[in-house]
Amino acid sequence: MTLAEVAGDGSGGPDVLGLDGCPGGWIAARWSASGDLTLTRVARLTDLFPEGGPVLQAAIDIPIGLPDRVGAGGRGPDRVVRPLLGGRQSSVFSMPSRATMEVACDIAIPEEARYRAACAVALETSDPPRKISRQAYALFPKVLEADALLRARPGLPLAECHPEVSFWAMNGRRPLDLPKKVKGQPAESGLDLRIALLAGAGMPVGRLTRAEARGLGAGLDDLVDACACAWTARRIAAGTALTFPDPPERDRHGLPVAILA
Repeated sequence: MTLAEVAGDGSGGPDVLGLDGCPGGWIAARWSASGDLTLTRVARLTDLFPEGGPVLQAAIDIPIGLPDRVGAGGRGPDRVVRPLLGGRQSSVFSMPSRATMEVACDIAIPEEARYRAACAVALETSDPPRKISRQAYALFPKVLEADALLRARPGLPLAECHPEVSFWAMNGRRPLDLPKKVKGQPAESGLDLRIALLAGAGMPVGRLTRAEARGLGAGLDDLVDACACAWTARRIAAGTALTFPDPPERDRHGLPVAILA
């Protein structure tokens, strides 16, 4: 059973979803109108948005709206939000061109040659020319998964957010002074800070534990980030979310290019 299938109307407003990528799938945090939090892992985004089924407002930690060419600093929203985050600016990756990501995910190209081919396209479609990082390269299949869903389902209530921008907004529009990871490893104090912010925003956080994360095959940071996305989805549903930039830009397929918080 998918989250969308068990979604209820609730008594205080609509249920919402926050989505964050994890190895082999997605963590979905459903924050119900009654105040309950449900954490689920799914393999595909389409599992959450079945054709003809009920659809919840959702926010996802993945870029939406892909450029044909990329300037210094990446897309417009990336350049706008980075200065807000203080020491957390590096958490906002610069995505390359759409063509770069399509080449990177083209299974007709032998795997060992795919990264080199993607770097070549990235150099041709960026100003100044730049290659792609291995860290960004690993994200491209999920970026294109969200892109394909939104192009096939125009108007689907799925918006881009960035957890660190959401936490910035939660924290009185102030950057957080503690990272959630240090050298790729979880930072307890940073995770505790973010969980405390979620609790202060009214979200139940009892399930945000390492044991819960292990049971879902994810990291605790994935669960925390999905919940930050759910917080943003609640603000989108209420019409109180911040939009960077405002109004949003659009890519050539008409998809919005903006980060909401």
